[in-house]
Amino acid sequence: MRKKLSFEQRIFVLAFMAGFPGSALACALLWTGAFEKQMQVTLTALLLLFWFVLAWTVREKVRFPLQTLSNLLAGLREGDFSIRARGGQSEDALGELIIELNAISESLRQQRLGALEATALLRKVMEEIEVAIFTFDDGNQLRFVNRAGQKLLGKPVERLIGLTATELGLGECLGGGAARIIELNFGSATGRWGIRRSSFREGGLPHQLLVLTDLSRTLREEERQAWQRLVRVMGHELNNSLAPIKSIAGSIENLIGKNPMPPDWKADVTDGLKIIHSRAEALARFVEGYRSLARLPPPQKRKIEVRPMLERVAQLESRLHVDLVPGPDALIEADLDQIEQLLINLIRNAADAALEREQADPINVGSQNRRAPAGVRLGWRKLPEGLEITIEDNGPGLANTANLFTPFFTTKPGGSGIGLTLSRQIAEAHDGSLTLQNRTDGLGCLAVLKLPLK
Repeated sequence: MRKKLSFEQRIFVLAFMAGFPGSALACALLWTGAFEKQMQVTLTALLLLFWFVLAWTVREKVRFPLQTLSNLLAGLREGDFSIRARGGQSEDALGELIIELNAISESLRQQRLGALEATALLRKVMEEIEVAIFTFDDGNQLRFVNRAGQKLLGKPVERLIGLTATELGLGECLGGGAARIIELNFGSATGRWGIRRSSFREGGLPHQLLVLTDLSRTLREEERQAWQRLVRVMGHELNNSLAPIKSIAGSIENLIGKNPMPPDWKADVTDGLKIIHSRAEALARFVEGYRSLARLPPPQKRKIEVRPMLERVAQLESRLHVDLVPGPDALIEADLDQIEQLLINLIRNAADAALEREQADPINVGSQNRRAPAGVRLGWRKLPEGLEITIEDNGPGLANTANLFTPFFTTKPGGSGIGLTLSRQIAEAHDGSLTLQNRTDGLGCLAVLKLPLK
């Protein structure tokens, strides 16, 4: 089988053949002319030498830049972006090719530098972050662990890399849900841990990223803050009741100790005892309200038709008419008593706000002084994420949205401050949510209850 000529050889042959007609013509004129033999031989040798050198030069002129470009591309393939080709000039096909390749090489160099810097920053952050991070290959062998992970396992990285998740005590973490909370026991730490697991590819092979967050400290801090809030609220309420009781009891004691007794001592003692009785009742209501929050039972769920339920709770408000906006037929799975209590609380609050606005904002119509009609509107609709029940009023709106769901916080005289807190607990116990906000038109409040559909 004949060996195929290389590119350089073909260029040399083509260049050599290009000079053949002229060289053949020169030799013919030289040998047919009246020249001496020695001169004919000398000129022929020089002509053939010049012919060969010219063809070889053409070959090298084509081979050298192509070899340079080949070396540049080889460097790019091997990740060496520092090589540059020289001699690139515009308005020249080969020169423009060299310029473009140099530009590509510089762009790749900048991208690689940015990637290296980003990787270095990521590794630095992963090392310093107070969260244990592990990566495992497709054989569940450890490939990376940060400083927090080393501290958690109580071993240096050299003794951890290559061990399987089971050997590290993390086998349970690589199974189950991708995001969950479990109890884990390590040599240096015991408690509840938040798990985040995801997949990625490195070198074309699948890997798993595991992030462990110690929730014990966070939960303890939240528990401490909750106790502080509870003690602060209870202390405030107890002091509001006990301070006047103590003061009036002292006054009655001084009054009885006088000799002779003043003529109106019975009336003073009676008034004082009434105040003590009133404050004791308020304190009892406060304690009962706290018990209501603390003993909310788990919901006993069953199928409920939304339309009849809303029609029923709308009719329970007797102070004003609740406008029921028709919606689609829908079924939910919930505790009927708890959901009705939630809706009654919201409708009562809306009616209170609407009646307050009606009394405060009279409207003059002709010669008659008419008050703005109080209004409450109840509606529902289906959404992709579930059922949405809305309750709107035309009251004064919300003045303090930050403390709406704070237990025992109320702006209504005689209010217990637990209605909204209890309502939100009921909504969340049904895997739903409750939000309150001022209406966009500035005319009252909008309560939105979202529940999952059956």
